[in-house]
Amino acid sequence: MQSSSFTMGDNFKLFSCSANVPLSKSIADELGTQLAQAEVRRFSDGEIFVEVHESVRGCDTYIVQPTCHPANDSLMELLIMTDALKRSSSNSITAVIPYYGYARQDRKVQPRVPITAKLVSDLLTAAGVDRVISMDLHASQIQGFFNIPFDHLYAKPVILNHVRQNYDLSKLVVVSPDSGGVERARAYAKRLDCSLAIIDKRRLRPNEAQAMNLIGDVSGKHAVIVDDMIDTAGTLIQAAHVVMDKGAQSVSAACTHGVFSGTAYERIKESPLKEVICCDTIPLSPLMGQLGKITCLSVGKVFAEAIKRVHMKESVSSLFDE
Repeated sequence: MQSSSFTMGDNFKLFSCSANVPLSKSIADELGTQLAQAEVRRFSDGEIFVEVHESVRGCDTYIVQPTCHPANDSLMELLIMTDALKRSSSNSITAVIPYYGYARQDRKVQPRVPITAKLVSDLLTAAGVDRVISMDLHASQIQGFFNIPFDHLYAKPVILNHVRQNYDLSKLVVVSPDSGGVERARAYAKRLDCSLAIIDKRRLRPNEAQAMNLIGDVSGKHAVIVDDMIDTAGTLIQAAHVVMDKGAQSVSAACTHGVFSGTAYERIKESPLKEVICCDTIPLSPLMGQLGKITCLSVGKVFAEAIKRVHMKESVSSLFDE
């Protein structure tokens, strides 16, 4: 992918809320611009206040904010920033959401439960968002929850580049940790020209899963378990043990979103995983950053290129090609 550095024009403004300022700055650097001036602060009772410190009248504005931990605060910051820009006569507002929180609540799996991913889409639209740019949704049908343009980006080219440079592809096998991720794992295996294995997983309760059987051959190979996110790492660690028990030479993991909540640190530290690859859609906690197994890849260039093309009214679909 070519560098995105060029002049965006006076009618372009890139803002950042507080959830992932380093990624926002990386995007701004790739675009050859600076983050627009705005302040996000909290009153003593925890209420969020946003103040925009420069004129946005007639400008196309972009807000970078993953709705990661603390999810509710991150979402409210995005909504309030959107309202501030809308009331300041912004021409358009694009929400750049590297990690779309509440995406796992995308359908009714039992009676009397919400579809929160749809609720979040309604809130964003009601607040005044005109367009959304996000990456590797947990469920791709979430795009259909919006009645506004939605650009769905992928971290696959960034992760594939790292794997090609650091792994022996002749001995590689891509592993899906469950049946729901087979399509994703197959896409990785196809582009790496390697074999595919699938783990048959039986989920017992939320954030807790039991890995059962392995479909495919991993004996003597370097296994890379591919998923869209790693949360508590329970599923991942069970998958890693299954793969090693079946004779794999080594096991690593790759994901877009490193949520790493709960006991993820302890689980990954004590696991047989050689490397855990993630992207900077969510900022790493200092504790996870100290764990030598974590490799965090930047997707700032991908988002910068997408923003540039949206602003210049160019095609975004070619970003999906390696």
